[in-house]
Amino acid sequence: MKTFYRIFFALALVLSVGFSANAQSGYQTGIGFRGGVASGLTVKHFIKSDAAIEGILSTSFRHRGTVITVLYEKHAPAFNARGLQWYYGIGGHVGFHEGRHYYDHGHKHYHDNVVALGVDGVLGLEYYIRDIPFTIGADIKPYINIPSGGGFWDSALHVRYVF
Repeated sequence: MKTFYRIFFALALVLSVGFSANAQSGYQTGIGFRGGVASGLTVKHFIKSDAAIEGILSTSFRHRGTVITVLYEKHAPAFNARGLQWYYGIGGHVGFHEGRHYYDHGHKHYHDNVVALGVDGVLGLEYYIRDIPFTIGADIKPYINIPSGGGFWDSALHVRYVF
C-alpha cells in the first residue's frame, strides 16, 4: 500500500507543475475515468493553449497491478467541428504487478513481482460538451516495457469533468 501512496504523490507533484500556465480555449483541467484494457483515473491539465499533461493511474485485471502514466500531449482542432480535438503525445510509465499474472515473453516465464518501466505514445480524439462541462473521448496508447521488453497496445474510452 505504501507503493500506491508514493505513486499517487508522484502523480500529484508532476501534474501540479503546470497549474499556473495558460488555459486551453475550452477548459483548463479535467478529471475523470478511463475504461479499457487498463482502466482507472485520468487527469489532464493544459499547460499551453495547444499542449497538455495527462496523468493516468490505472489497473489491469490481466496483470493484477497498478500503473502510473504521464503523457505530454499536443492538441489540434478536428474536422472543423466546435469542441472536437485530436491529440497525440509521448510519455512514460511505471507499473507494479503481481508476478504470477505477468508473463515475460522475452524469458518465457512468470516473475514473482514485476516493476515495469516504459515509454508510451498516445493518439486520440476528444469532444468537449460545454453545456454539462464534460469531455468524452477515445484513444489508442501503444507502449513498450523497457526491462522486460514487449510492445503492447491499450485502447480506451474516457469521460472527464472539466473546469
